[in-house]
Amino acid sequence: MTVAAGDHGWFDQLSDDDLNLLSRLASHAGVESDAVRRHPGALAQVMSHPAAFDSVFRCDHGALAPASPFLTFALIVHRGWAELQSIHHIDEWVGPRRRLPVLGGDEVRAFLAGAQRRLFLTELLASYTRVTSGSVWVRTPRGSRRRRFSELDPVRLASLLDVVPEAERPGVYRRLGDLALFLTGVFPDHTEMHGLGPLDEGRLLRKSGLAAEPEHPPGRGSELGSRGTVGVLERLGERWYWLASHTTRGPLTGTMTVVAELAESFGLARRALNFLTDRHVFTHRTEWFGEPSF
Repeated sequence: MTVAAGDHGWFDQLSDDDLNLLSRLASHAGVESDAVRRHPGALAQVMSHPAAFDSVFRCDHGALAPASPFLTFALIVHRGWAELQSIHHIDEWVGPRRRLPVLGGDEVRAFLAGAQRRLFLTELLASYTRVTSGSVWVRTPRGSRRRRFSELDPVRLASLLDVVPEAERPGVYRRLGDLALFLTGVFPDHTEMHGLGPLDEGRLLRKSGLAAEPEHPPGRGSELGSRGTVGVLERLGERWYWLASHTTRGPLTGTMTVVAELAESFGLARRALNFLTDRHVFTHRTEWFGEPSF
């Protein structure tokens, strides 16, 4: 398994305690302990080693060892990537409580080989352990009214597009794309069985512009639009990420470069999260994230 140097964003997210733990485990991966704090490639090599995963997830009585949410999910993402190097098939989600074994997994393995994509998925998962909700005041023909929003409710989150300044819309588009990926990647069964009704689906399609432009933007998940709520959210996720990357002013950051990528490969990112969830997230899923809002 080739470990790319990757991005220094890992060091901005890992705590001193996280880095101390990984430094102590560096020798297992054949890495100098001080390299873990300086070189993204060395850091990735340690996080991909089974000893690092076991140090957090193989504790007595099934409890997790102390680690930040970011490190916890970084180890899951890297462990899944390492496992993909030697397995011959992956279980693909095809419907609620239905998985079909598919030979290969080459596309998912190649997707996770990108250090920026691994960082993106780690940040995505960690962000949903602290969900934001609240309310904003909006003007209506009948006067000002309070409108509630939640980062786990796509319809309420999309309602922010009606009230935020234009400069803040890329951030809302980005978070809508994140939510579509989170719901279809981590909670696909719940999302499919308890997801969007016709009215909510129509609202989201109109706010995204897909009701008027059903074939734009292109992407690998577009053909899944007929597969219930997961298919609709895949299509919406592509669109939200496309809008986020195309309305952002100035050069794209490393994270926003991945956002632009996912506008055309959303389904692949969803498959990667399905794989990681089924193997390593499912047991602790509601403990970490609670339940979706619908």
